Amino acid sequence: MHAVILSGARQYRVTEGQTLKLELLEAEVGSSVNFDKVLMVTQGETIQIGKPYLNGCKVIASVIGQGRHKKIHIMKFRRRKHHQKQMGHRQYFTEVKIEKIEA
Repeated sequence: MHAVILSGARQYRVTEGQTLKLELLEAEVGSSVNFDKVLMVTQGETIQIGKPYLNGCKVIASVIGQGRHKKIHIMKFRRRKHHQKQMGHRQYFTEVKIEKIEA
């Protein structure tokens, strides 16, 4: 069984038992999170598509941890102008494990 959920501004294809890193959620480690915005659910050959969301469907996940991704380096450089600028960014994330898909 697969489901497509909306979290933040991104869509994720999830299955039961899968762990994934989402954008930062306001949840404590060990608590459960319900995703009500389910866009699609598949069970074998059966496919349900929402307009835009499916009614009565939800995905239950538990929060494993929270942290930050690896640093990405941004460099701006203008040739022959003696100008360069370096920056870095680390994005916060919440790691969740999908426990159950209710369709």
